[in-house]
Amino acid sequence: MAEAIKINSLSKTYENGLLALKNVNLSVEEGDFFALLGPNGAGKSTIIGILSTLVRKSAGNVTIFGKNVESHVYETKLELGVVPQEVNFSQFEKVGDIVMTQAGYYGLSRKLATSRAEKYLKKLGLWDKRNERSRSLSGGMKRRLMIARALVHEPRLLILDEPTAGVDIELRRSMWKFLSELNESGTTIILTTHYLEEAEQLCRNIAIIDGGRIVEHCSMKDLLAQLDSQTYVIELSQPMTEVIKFGPLVASAHVLDSLTLEITISSSVGMSSLFDLFKNLDLDVKDLRMKNNRLEQLFLTKLEKLEEGRLV
Repeated sequence: MAEAIKINSLSKTYENGLLALKNVNLSVEEGDFFALLGPNGAGKSTIIGILSTLVRKSAGNVTIFGKNVESHVYETKLELGVVPQEVNFSQFEKVGDIVMTQAGYYGLSRKLATSRAEKYLKKLGLWDKRNERSRSLSGGMKRRLMIARALVHEPRLLILDEPTAGVDIELRRSMWKFLSELNESGTTIILTTHYLEEAEQLCRNIAIIDGGRIVEHCSMKDLLAQLDSQTYVIELSQPMTEVIKFGPLVASAHVLDSLTLEITISSSVGMSSLFDLFKNLDLDVKDLRMKNNRLEQLFLTKLEKLEEGRLV
């Protein structure tokens, strides 16, 4: 299959001497849903900046759909949509105008821009807000607006930088559904996140970056095979009134208080199965988070092997 992204020997040193990327090699196949995971400061945002031509590389080669991002800036920008981590549109502009303005940057006719804006605002549940100032939107709505803006020119490649940070679990799941459908329609998606459960739900392949180095590049299935179990803390919207019987899917469960549970499941149990279980038990889950950061443990393991010279 053709490659959507090809990165060879990529390095970046900033003017202050910070070595942000160290000889990074990475490829993403066309049509993939790919996770780029790493802690804050690992180098994820620098890679995004170079892909979108906002950051100049120090060394190496980067192509998008076979075109060099430096020698074919216009062509690669047409293929790319980026949803940044921070909200970066005017808080005083109307929702619909934000998407229409973005369409104009890509040369869409007003007729096509109007049609596309309606299409994506409806898909993302923002059509009824189109005439409101963006400052009136909730945090989750602002993130959805940034996705609509990034998609208005219908790029073949979408990069999402922490798209669900600070978003409640219900909205997070609706965004997961939309992104999965978008990927199934043919859009290549790269998701940067430090939430392993999010990448687990959405992505087929994964790279882990730490300290500017790729320490793992494999399928999600192979990565999860390295993990035995995971413990989650579940916060409920309503107090429990009776003992909850989870069944064999859950290895152990403990009640922390009337609104909080702690459960341990096998790493072979997918997030979809876990959410289905909550639904079948009529549990109104307000929030779900990992008790322990298993991704951080993976970082430490990979880095230890790297230092010992056992990781290629």
